[in-house]
Amino acid sequence: MFRSIREYLQSIYRRDPAARSAFVVLSLYPGVHALALHRVSHRLWVWRLRWLARWLSQLSRWLTGIEIHPGARIGRRLFIDHGMGVVIGETAEIGDDVTLYHGVTLGGTSWEQAKRHPTLGNGVVIGAGAKLLGPISVGENARVGSNSVVVRDVPPGATVVGIPGRVVTRRDPALSHKREAMARRIGFDAYGQTPEMPDPVAHAVDCMLDHLHKVDEKMKLLSSALERAGIQVNLEMPTLDIENLEKNQQSSENTARPPSKVIPPKE
Repeated sequence: MFRSIREYLQSIYRRDPAARSAFVVLSLYPGVHALALHRVSHRLWVWRLRWLARWLSQLSRWLTGIEIHPGARIGRRLFIDHGMGVVIGETAEIGDDVTLYHGVTLGGTSWEQAKRHPTLGNGVVIGAGAKLLGPISVGENARVGSNSVVVRDVPPGATVVGIPGRVVTRRDPALSHKREAMARRIGFDAYGQTPEMPDPVAHAVDCMLDHLHKVDEKMKLLSSALERAGIQVNLEMPTLDIENLEKNQQSSENTARPPSKVIPPKE
């Protein structure tokens, strides 16, 4: 049990930079409280203690502002950030390492006693205010933008935005890893904002990173060929010193800034 708690806390630290300590997370995060109470209410639901399970879920809603039906099936390390207004329906299914932000609804569109709520794969992220309606399936590592309304299946790794939700791009995991590695190598964080959004600047940066990656591969091939020919040469890309670069940039900006003009007071 303690190992699971430690694992859960580590997953929250990775997804929330505001998480300062285990005590803060366990005592002040409503998403953690709602998930803990749901584990109990779901067990009561499985044991067919339905009224008691619903009573506990209503108590959780009153305490946290998060409504999770006790019949919902939730995987490991679900993180509900902020949480106010989150609604998860009875037949919803959530995989591992899913992140939900405030105002998310996993709702139904039918009154039938059947599967009527969404199914989320592992690693899915749902933005604030998004509505996923009906027995749809959201593939692994997909992203749903804030305030989107999704009523159709989402393929794995895709990003969905708008009303109704539409797929704006599909990520290539291998290509994304290459871009991130190249960005870290040259000291540039191209993924401070969501890289899957249809941003022309982000697209241009991605193209540059792809080009740099190809150039780096060619340089390595050229270096290997020269070494096999007996010519010792090092064509490896040097590591960028970000700290000194930032200091030099700040000093150059201070030097280039013209002195402020002092206006003498009127007599």
